[in-house]
Amino acid sequence: MTRKIDIFDTTLRDGEQSPGASMNTEEKLVVARQLLRLNVDVIEAGFPISSPGDFESVRRIAELAGDAAVVCGLTRAVEKDIDAAADALKYAKRPRIHTGIGVSPSHLRDKLRITEDECVERAVKCVKYAKQFVEDVQFYAEDAGRSDYDFLVRVIQAVVDAGATVVNIPDTTGYSLPEEFGRRIKYLVEGVSGIENVKIAVHCHNDLGMATALAMAGVKNGARQVECTINGLGERAGNTAMEEVVMAIRMHEDELDAHTDINTREFCKASRLVSSITGMNVQANKAIVGANAFAHSSGIHQDGVLKKRDTYEIIDPADVGAGQSQIVLTARSGHAALKHRLEELGYELEGEALDQMYEAFLNLADKKKEVYDEDLESLVNERDRNESAVYTLEGVQVSTGFPLTPTATVTLRNAADQVVTACEYGTGPIDAMCKAVNKIVQVDNDLTEFAVQSVTRGIDALGEVTIRVTDPTGDIYTGRGADGDIVVSSTKAYLNALNRLLNDKQGKRA
Repeated sequence: MTRKIDIFDTTLRDGEQSPGASMNTEEKLVVARQLLRLNVDVIEAGFPISSPGDFESVRRIAELAGDAAVVCGLTRAVEKDIDAAADALKYAKRPRIHTGIGVSPSHLRDKLRITEDECVERAVKCVKYAKQFVEDVQFYAEDAGRSDYDFLVRVIQAVVDAGATVVNIPDTTGYSLPEEFGRRIKYLVEGVSGIENVKIAVHCHNDLGMATALAMAGVKNGARQVECTINGLGERAGNTAMEEVVMAIRMHEDELDAHTDINTREFCKASRLVSSITGMNVQANKAIVGANAFAHSSGIHQDGVLKKRDTYEIIDPADVGAGQSQIVLTARSGHAALKHRLEELGYELEGEALDQMYEAFLNLADKKKEVYDEDLESLVNERDRNESAVYTLEGVQVSTGFPLTPTATVTLRNAADQVVTACEYGTGPIDAMCKAVNKIVQVDNDLTEFAVQSVTRGIDALGEVTIRVTDPTGDIYTGRGADGDIVVSSTKAYLNALNRLLNDKQGKRA
């Protein structure tokens, strides 16, 4: 059986300290319920002495959690802090008080202004005081990542002897390199008597972008609890992201001789919830829960993933609640991705037909960042319309503006494969275009309806134009056309309506 690594969530405490991410009590309860669905081992619900709101949050989350998770309240090494935490946790079935003090030369000299002996004395005193209220006491050695190795051993030995059940070794400033931080944890494992009877926890910050790597180095060297947050929220650049460290442990379970009990299928839901409540958006390329985490736009990658998912994905997106892999169609996509998406939409194209569709797709993709399903359906419809067309569009150009006279030049190819060009003026660019088309097609009609709508989202969306024309007998013909240029869309739609009219008249004459 591999080692169980406890997941200590501090989204509601350290995560909330991220500027702009504060939560009220009701919002914290919503997040706490999601943490219970994730099956976290410990919920650090807040810092009770800091405000009445934080006190109430810890109290209500303690009642909510029941036996499902340990509920923890943070304190300084100050008796009134510990009193407040004990009071907030009095209805918790599994309470823990988290108390501690700074241990680095910087903290001792510049913040606390105490000696090493005084630091050890305060550490022991706060642990013993907290033990009067709860059995489960966690001690944090703040800024341990920059502390002297031997002094850190001295402090941890003292609090273990005083009754601490968990010792938290934070890299508070995100300063360490993973290898060095791992050596620090190993030094404690080898140097503190009785350390095997308590849990070593690691709490790492992301100031240098290495929070997850630091936490993993801790686990590899003996830590049995990781402190983390949803989406990596936290002070400054944030904390270790829960979703990252849990999935890293899962991917390397045998190598690390470790596992967690987290319900990973709740990760994406938890990420969206925390983002929604805090207003802190998740970057698209964020590991595990980012919008692009399982998205593929490169043709080579798309081809590999479509053949076998794990050629480019080490995690099944369903395992983290992300649904399925996303094939993002862009100008870098290949035939395989386009064919796959068309088949999903119900269109089966092979050979020359697929090549023609791919050419039309690339022309569109060069104009847009991403091609959506609606765009593809529009391209397929455009292809079907062209197959039965009497006239096809070769080109259209307009000049308009104030005080210019709107002018349109239209070039069409007829059924005899002849290319014909006409130029006309109009009251506007669309009127000029219609007159130019009529000059070539020469079929009586009256444009009775013109409508345009966006096919997809974004400023670069295709515009689909619907045009209805009526012939002298009163018959109505509808045409549609789509393009990123509204004049081109209108020309395609008008020409499509006229082609329908011509085909119908030819059919009646036959």
